[in-house]
Amino acid sequence: MLIWLTEYLIQSFSIFKFFYCLTFRAGMSCLTAIFLSLWTGPYLIIWLKKLHIEQSVRTDGPESHIRKHGTPTMGGLMILFSIVTSVLMWSYLFNPYIWFTLFVLISYGTIGFIDDYCKVAYKSSKGLTAFWKYFWQSLIALAVILIIFKIEKNTPSPTQLVIPFFNEVKPQLGVWYVPLAYFVIVGTSNAVNLTDGLDGLAIVPVVCVAFGLALIAWVTGNIGFANYLHIPYTQFAGELAVVCAAIIGSGIGFLWFNTYPAQIFMGDVGSLSIGGMLGIIAVLLHQELLLFIMGGVFVIETLSVILQVSIFKLRGHRFFLMSPIHHHYELKGCPEPRIMVRFWIISLMLVLVGLVSMRMR
Repeated sequence: MLIWLTEYLIQSFSIFKFFYCLTFRAGMSCLTAIFLSLWTGPYLIIWLKKLHIEQSVRTDGPESHIRKHGTPTMGGLMILFSIVTSVLMWSYLFNPYIWFTLFVLISYGTIGFIDDYCKVAYKSSKGLTAFWKYFWQSLIALAVILIIFKIEKNTPSPTQLVIPFFNEVKPQLGVWYVPLAYFVIVGTSNAVNLTDGLDGLAIVPVVCVAFGLALIAWVTGNIGFANYLHIPYTQFAGELAVVCAAIIGSGIGFLWFNTYPAQIFMGDVGSLSIGGMLGIIAVLLHQELLLFIMGGVFVIETLSVILQVSIFKLRGHRFFLMSPIHHHYELKGCPEPRIMVRFWIISLMLVLVGLVSMRMR
Protein backbone atom coordinates (compact mmCIF):
# COMPACT_ATOMS: atom_id res chain seq x y z
CA MET A 1 0.00 0.00 0.00
CA LEU A 2 2.80 2.43 0.91
CA ILE A 3 4.53 1.59 -2.38
CA TRP A 4 1.65 3.20 -4.28
CA LEU A 5 2.01 6.36 -2.21
CA THR A 6 5.78 6.30 -2.75
CA GLU A 7 5.34 6.31 -6.53
CA TYR A 8 3.92 9.81 -6.27
CA LEU A 9 6.51 11.01 -3.74
CA ILE A 10 9.46 9.80 -5.84
CA GLN A 11 8.49 12.19 -8.60
CA SER A 12 9.40 15.06 -6.26
CA PHE A 13 11.76 13.43 -3.75
CA SER A 14 14.14 10.76 -5.04
CA ILE A 15 15.11 9.87 -1.46
CA PHE A 16 11.92 7.80 -1.17
CA LYS A 17 13.31 5.24 -3.64
CA PHE A 18 14.42 3.08 -0.71
CA PHE A 19 10.75 2.11 -0.27
CA TYR A 20 11.23 -0.14 -3.28
CA CYS A 21 14.00 -2.06 -1.49
CA LEU A 22 12.72 -5.50 -0.49
CA THR A 23 14.96 -5.82 2.56
CA PHE A 24 13.84 -2.40 3.83
CA ARG A 25 10.17 -3.30 3.45
CA ALA A 26 10.67 -6.72 5.06
CA GLY A 27 12.40 -5.10 8.04
CA MET A 28 9.68 -2.49 8.39
CA SER A 29 7.02 -5.19 8.10
CA CYS A 30 8.63 -7.05 11.00
CA LEU A 31 8.92 -3.91 13.14
CA THR A 32 5.35 -2.87 12.36
CA ALA A 33 4.01 -6.28 13.35
CA ILE A 34 5.99 -6.19 16.61
CA PHE A 35 4.66 -2.72 17.45
CA LEU A 36 1.05 -3.64 16.64
CA SER A 37 1.24 -6.81 18.74
CA LEU A 38 2.74 -5.04 21.75
CA TRP A 39 0.25 -2.19 21.40
CA THR A 40 -2.90 -4.28 21.03
CA GLY A 41 -1.91 -7.07 23.43
CA PRO A 42 -2.87 -5.44 26.77
CA TYR A 43 -6.18 -4.17 25.39
CA LEU A 44 -7.02 -7.59 23.93
CA ILE A 45 -6.23 -9.37 27.21
CA ILE A 46 -8.50 -7.01 29.17
CA TRP A 47 -11.28 -7.32 26.59
CA LEU A 48 -11.14 -11.13 26.53
CA LYS A 49 -11.23 -11.26 30.32
CA LYS A 50 -14.32 -9.05 30.41
CA LEU A 51 -16.06 -11.37 27.94
CA HIS A 52 -14.89 -14.44 29.93
CA ILE A 53 -13.25 -15.89 26.82
CA GLU A 54 -11.05 -18.23 28.80
CA GLN A 55 -9.08 -21.41 28.23
CA SER A 56 -10.86 -24.70 28.98
CA VAL A 57 -8.30 -27.17 30.31
CA ARG A 58 -8.44 -30.86 29.33
CA THR A 59 -9.72 -32.95 32.23
CA ASP A 60 -7.32 -35.77 31.29
CA GLY A 61 -4.29 -33.48 30.99
CA PRO A 62 -1.36 -32.92 33.37
CA GLU A 63 -2.33 -31.60 36.80
CA SER A 64 0.03 -28.65 36.36
CA HIS A 65 -2.30 -27.32 33.67
CA ILE A 66 -5.10 -26.67 36.16
CA ARG A 67 -3.55 -23.28 36.91
CA LYS A 68 -3.97 -22.37 33.23
CA HIS A 69 -7.75 -22.50 33.58
CA GLY A 70 -9.19 -19.04 33.15
CA THR A 71 -6.33 -17.66 31.07
CA PRO A 72 -7.72 -15.68 28.11
CA THR A 73 -7.60 -17.44 24.75
CA MET A 74 -8.15 -16.31 21.14
CA GLY A 75 -4.90 -14.33 21.33
CA GLY A 76 -4.41 -15.31 17.72
CA LEU A 77 -6.60 -12.33 16.85
CA MET A 78 -3.62 -10.18 17.80
CA ILE A 79 -1.40 -12.20 15.47
CA LEU A 80 -3.82 -12.01 12.55
CA PHE A 81 -4.35 -8.27 12.96
CA SER A 82 -0.63 -7.48 13.08
CA ILE A 83 0.22 -9.75 10.13
CA VAL A 84 -2.57 -8.51 7.85
CA THR A 85 -1.93 -4.85 8.65
CA SER A 86 1.83 -5.13 8.17
CA VAL A 87 1.53 -7.05 4.90
CA LEU A 88 -1.00 -4.58 3.47
CA MET A 89 1.23 -1.66 4.47
CA TRP A 90 4.58 -2.88 3.17
CA SER A 91 3.99 -5.40 0.38
CA TYR A 92 3.42 -4.90 -3.32
CA LEU A 93 -0.29 -5.67 -3.53
CA PHE A 94 -0.33 -6.47 -7.24
CA ASN A 95 1.60 -9.64 -6.38
CA PRO A 96 -0.87 -12.60 -6.43
CA TYR A 97 1.17 -14.56 -3.87
CA ILE A 98 0.33 -11.92 -1.26
CA TRP A 99 -3.37 -12.57 -1.66
CA PHE A 100 -2.98 -16.35 -1.60
CA THR A 101 -1.21 -16.16 1.76
CA LEU A 102 -3.66 -13.64 3.23
CA PHE A 103 -6.63 -15.70 2.05
CA VAL A 104 -5.32 -18.84 3.75
CA LEU A 105 -4.46 -16.88 6.90
CA ILE A 106 -7.90 -15.27 7.23
CA SER A 107 -9.96 -18.29 6.15
CA TYR A 108 -8.11 -20.71 8.45
CA GLY A 109 -8.29 -18.08 11.16
CA THR A 110 -12.07 -18.05 10.72
CA ILE A 111 -12.20 -21.82 11.18
CA GLY A 112 -10.08 -21.48 14.30
CA PHE A 113 -12.27 -18.67 15.61
CA ILE A 114 -15.39 -20.83 15.27
CA ASP A 115 -13.56 -23.69 17.00
CA ASP A 116 -12.49 -21.44 19.88
CA TYR A 117 -15.97 -19.96 20.15
CA CYS A 118 -17.49 -23.44 20.49
CA LYS A 119 -15.03 -24.25 23.27
CA VAL A 120 -15.88 -21.05 25.14
CA ALA A 121 -19.64 -21.28 24.58
CA TYR A 122 -19.89 -24.91 25.69
CA LYS A 123 -17.13 -24.74 28.34
CA SER A 124 -15.37 -27.67 26.68
CA SER A 125 -11.88 -28.37 25.31
CA LYS A 126 -13.27 -30.18 22.23
CA GLY A 127 -14.72 -27.33 20.16
CA LEU A 128 -15.60 -27.80 16.50
CA THR A 129 -15.99 -31.42 15.42
CA ALA A 130 -13.01 -32.91 13.60
CA PHE A 131 -15.08 -33.65 10.49
CA TRP A 132 -16.14 -30.05 9.89
CA LYS A 133 -12.72 -28.67 10.79
CA TYR A 134 -10.96 -30.90 8.24
CA PHE A 135 -13.74 -30.42 5.69
CA TRP A 136 -13.35 -26.64 5.56
CA GLN A 137 -9.56 -26.81 5.78
CA SER A 138 -9.54 -29.24 2.86
CA LEU A 139 -11.98 -27.20 0.77
CA ILE A 140 -9.97 -24.01 1.21
CA ALA A 141 -6.63 -25.70 0.57
CA LEU A 142 -7.80 -27.46 -2.59
CA ALA A 143 -9.39 -24.28 -3.95
CA VAL A 144 -6.16 -22.30 -3.48
CA ILE A 145 -3.98 -25.09 -4.89
CA LEU A 146 -6.07 -25.45 -8.04
CA ILE A 147 -6.00 -21.68 -8.64
CA ILE A 148 -2.22 -21.63 -8.19
CA PHE A 149 -1.87 -24.59 -10.55
CA LYS A 150 -3.96 -22.81 -13.17
CA ILE A 151 -1.97 -19.60 -12.89
CA GLU A 152 1.44 -21.30 -13.03
CA LYS A 153 0.71 -24.03 -15.59
CA ASN A 154 2.55 -22.07 -18.30
CA THR A 155 5.63 -21.38 -16.18
CA PRO A 156 8.83 -23.49 -16.48
CA SER A 157 8.34 -25.26 -13.14
CA PRO A 158 4.67 -25.35 -12.11
CA THR A 159 4.88 -28.70 -10.32
CA GLN A 160 8.59 -28.93 -9.64
CA LEU A 161 9.74 -30.40 -6.33
CA VAL A 162 13.03 -29.31 -4.78
CA ILE A 163 14.75 -32.08 -2.80
CA PRO A 164 16.94 -30.77 0.05
CA PHE A 165 20.61 -31.81 -0.09
CA PHE A 166 20.05 -32.78 -3.75
CA ASN A 167 19.07 -29.45 -5.28
CA GLU A 168 19.98 -30.52 -8.81
CA VAL A 169 17.31 -33.22 -8.64
CA LYS A 170 13.98 -31.47 -9.31
CA PRO A 171 11.29 -33.94 -10.43
CA GLN A 172 8.06 -32.72 -11.98
CA LEU A 173 5.16 -34.07 -9.92
CA GLY A 174 2.39 -33.47 -12.44
CA VAL A 175 -1.01 -34.22 -10.92
CA TRP A 176 0.70 -35.44 -7.73
CA TYR A 177 1.47 -31.80 -7.00
CA VAL A 178 -2.10 -31.31 -5.79
CA PRO A 179 -2.17 -33.96 -3.00
CA LEU A 180 1.32 -32.97 -1.86
CA ALA A 181 0.42 -29.29 -1.63
CA TYR A 182 -2.83 -30.19 0.11
CA PHE A 183 -0.98 -32.31 2.66
CA VAL A 184 1.53 -29.52 3.32
CA ILE A 185 -1.08 -26.80 3.92
CA VAL A 186 -3.58 -28.81 5.95
CA GLY A 187 -0.89 -30.84 7.71
CA THR A 188 1.15 -27.83 8.77
CA SER A 189 -1.95 -26.05 10.04
CA ASN A 190 -2.92 -28.96 12.28
CA ALA A 191 0.68 -29.69 13.29
CA VAL A 192 1.12 -26.17 14.67
CA ASN A 193 -2.22 -26.58 16.42
CA LEU A 194 -1.04 -29.79 18.11
CA THR A 195 2.23 -28.15 19.17
CA ASP A 196 0.44 -25.26 20.84
CA GLY A 197 0.11 -27.00 24.21
CA LEU A 198 2.62 -25.20 26.44
CA ASP A 199 3.34 -21.53 27.05
CA GLY A 200 5.33 -20.21 24.11
CA LEU A 201 6.01 -23.69 22.72
CA ALA A 202 4.51 -23.17 19.26
CA ILE A 203 5.19 -19.52 18.53
CA VAL A 204 9.00 -19.63 18.66
CA PRO A 205 9.30 -22.53 16.15
CA VAL A 206 6.86 -20.59 13.96
CA VAL A 207 9.17 -17.56 14.11
CA CYS A 208 12.22 -19.71 13.35
CA VAL A 209 10.56 -21.38 10.36
CA ALA A 210 9.27 -18.03 9.08
CA PHE A 211 12.81 -16.65 9.25
CA GLY A 212 14.11 -19.59 7.21
CA LEU A 213 11.34 -19.21 4.63
CA ALA A 214 12.00 -15.46 4.42
CA LEU A 215 15.58 -16.13 3.35
CA ILE A 216 14.42 -18.76 0.86
CA ALA A 217 11.80 -16.36 -0.55
CA TRP A 218 14.44 -13.67 -0.96
CA VAL A 219 16.82 -15.90 -2.95
CA THR A 220 14.02 -17.62 -4.91
CA GLY A 221 12.82 -14.25 -6.17
CA ASN A 222 16.35 -13.32 -7.31
CA ILE A 223 17.26 -15.09 -10.54
CA GLY A 224 21.00 -14.89 -9.86
CA PHE A 225 20.81 -16.45 -6.39
CA ALA A 226 18.22 -18.99 -7.54
CA ASN A 227 20.46 -20.24 -10.34
CA TYR A 228 23.47 -20.33 -8.01
CA LEU A 229 21.60 -22.46 -5.46
CA HIS A 230 19.95 -24.63 -8.14
CA ILE A 231 16.42 -23.82 -6.99
CA PRO A 232 13.48 -22.80 -9.22
CA TYR A 233 13.35 -19.05 -9.83
CA THR A 234 9.86 -17.73 -9.12
CA GLN A 235 8.93 -14.25 -10.26
CA PHE A 236 6.61 -13.38 -7.37
CA ALA A 237 8.49 -15.20 -4.59
CA GLY A 238 10.59 -12.30 -3.31
CA GLU A 239 7.58 -10.47 -1.93
CA LEU A 240 6.87 -13.41 0.39
CA ALA A 241 9.85 -12.23 2.45
CA VAL A 242 7.66 -9.31 3.56
CA VAL A 243 4.94 -11.78 4.59
CA CYS A 244 7.40 -13.95 6.52
CA ALA A 245 8.81 -10.86 8.22
CA ALA A 246 5.29 -9.97 9.38
CA ILE A 247 4.91 -13.47 10.84
CA ILE A 248 8.23 -13.06 12.66
CA GLY A 249 7.24 -9.67 14.07
CA SER A 250 3.78 -10.75 15.18
CA GLY A 251 5.25 -13.89 16.76
CA ILE A 252 7.82 -11.91 18.73
CA GLY A 253 5.14 -9.49 19.90
CA PHE A 254 2.81 -12.31 20.88
CA LEU A 255 5.60 -14.10 22.77
CA TRP A 256 5.85 -11.04 25.03
CA PHE A 257 2.49 -12.04 26.49
CA ASN A 258 2.60 -15.79 25.85
CA THR A 259 5.90 -16.60 27.54
CA TYR A 260 5.78 -18.68 30.74
CA PRO A 261 3.53 -18.14 32.65
CA ALA A 262 1.29 -17.09 29.78
CA GLN A 263 -1.02 -14.10 30.06
CA ILE A 264 -2.86 -15.19 26.93
CA PHE A 265 -3.10 -18.21 24.60
CA MET A 266 -3.29 -17.96 20.83
CA GLY A 267 -6.09 -20.51 20.52
CA ASP A 268 -7.01 -22.25 17.29
CA VAL A 269 -7.67 -18.90 15.63
CA GLY A 270 -3.92 -18.35 15.81
CA SER A 271 -2.40 -21.82 15.46
CA LEU A 272 -4.52 -23.00 12.53
CA SER A 273 -4.06 -19.76 10.60
CA ILE A 274 -0.30 -19.27 10.94
CA GLY A 275 0.27 -22.99 10.37
CA GLY A 276 -1.73 -22.83 7.15
CA MET A 277 0.13 -19.68 6.14
CA LEU A 278 3.52 -21.36 6.56
CA GLY A 279 2.21 -24.26 4.48
CA ILE A 280 1.03 -22.11 1.57
CA ILE A 281 4.31 -20.15 1.58
CA ALA A 282 6.29 -23.41 1.31
CA VAL A 283 4.06 -24.53 -1.56
CA LEU A 284 4.49 -21.24 -3.43
CA LEU A 285 8.27 -21.50 -3.02
CA HIS A 286 8.30 -25.18 -4.10
CA GLN A 287 9.98 -25.99 -0.77
CA GLU A 288 7.54 -28.50 0.68
CA LEU A 289 10.26 -30.92 1.78
CA LEU A 290 12.36 -28.12 3.24
CA LEU A 291 9.41 -27.15 5.44
CA PHE A 292 9.34 -30.77 6.62
CA ILE A 293 12.93 -30.32 7.87
CA MET A 294 12.71 -26.80 9.27
CA GLY A 295 9.35 -27.52 10.89
CA GLY A 296 10.64 -30.75 12.40
CA VAL A 297 9.26 -29.89 15.83
CA PHE A 298 5.75 -29.78 14.36
CA VAL A 299 6.41 -33.08 12.56
CA ILE A 300 7.59 -34.78 15.77
CA GLU A 301 4.55 -33.55 17.69
CA THR A 302 2.19 -34.83 14.99
CA LEU A 303 3.94 -38.20 14.64
CA SER A 304 3.76 -38.69 18.42
CA VAL A 305 -0.03 -38.37 18.27
CA ILE A 306 -0.29 -40.73 15.29
CA LEU A 307 1.98 -43.27 16.98
CA GLN A 308 0.07 -43.05 20.25
CA VAL A 309 -3.31 -43.59 18.62
CA SER A 310 -2.08 -46.38 16.31
CA ILE A 311 -0.40 -48.41 19.04
CA PHE A 312 -3.35 -47.99 21.39
CA LYS A 313 -5.77 -49.29 18.74
CA LEU A 314 -3.51 -52.20 17.77
CA ARG A 315 -2.21 -53.29 21.17
CA GLY A 316 -4.45 -51.60 23.70
CA HIS A 317 -1.72 -49.69 25.53
CA ARG A 318 -0.09 -46.28 25.23
CA PHE A 319 3.40 -45.76 23.82
CA PHE A 320 3.76 -42.35 25.52
CA LEU A 321 2.42 -41.35 28.92
CA MET A 322 0.42 -38.76 27.01
CA SER A 323 0.48 -37.23 23.56
CA PRO A 324 1.53 -34.90 22.00
CA ILE A 325 5.05 -35.66 23.13
CA HIS A 326 5.53 -32.46 25.15
CA HIS A 327 2.89 -33.77 27.60
CA HIS A 328 4.87 -37.02 27.87
CA TYR A 329 7.88 -35.12 29.17
CA GLU A 330 5.66 -33.11 31.51
CA LEU A 331 4.30 -36.28 33.11
CA LYS A 332 7.86 -37.57 33.48
CA GLY A 333 8.54 -34.59 35.71
CA CYS A 334 10.32 -32.24 33.32
CA PRO A 335 9.47 -28.59 34.13
CA GLU A 336 7.44 -26.78 31.49
CA PRO A 337 10.01 -23.99 30.87
CA ARG A 338 12.74 -26.59 30.27
CA ILE A 339 10.63 -28.46 27.71
CA MET A 340 9.74 -25.20 26.03
CA VAL A 341 13.30 -23.90 25.68
CA ARG A 342 14.69 -27.25 24.54
CA PHE A 343 12.07 -27.46 21.82
CA TRP A 344 13.05 -23.93 20.77
CA ILE A 345 16.70 -24.98 20.50
CA ILE A 346 15.77 -28.03 18.43
CA SER A 347 13.66 -25.85 16.14
CA LEU A 348 16.51 -23.39 15.58
CA MET A 349 18.91 -26.24 14.80
CA LEU A 350 16.49 -27.76 12.28
CA VAL A 351 16.04 -24.42 10.51
CA LEU A 352 19.81 -24.10 10.22
CA VAL A 353 20.03 -27.65 8.83
CA GLY A 354 17.35 -26.75 6.29
CA LEU A 355 19.21 -23.62 5.18
CA VAL A 356 22.51 -25.51 4.90
CA SER A 357 20.80 -28.13 2.72
CA MET A 358 20.08 -25.45 0.12
CA ARG A 359 23.77 -25.20 -0.78
CA MET A 360 24.54 -28.94 -0.75
CA ARG A 361 25.30 -30.47 -4.14
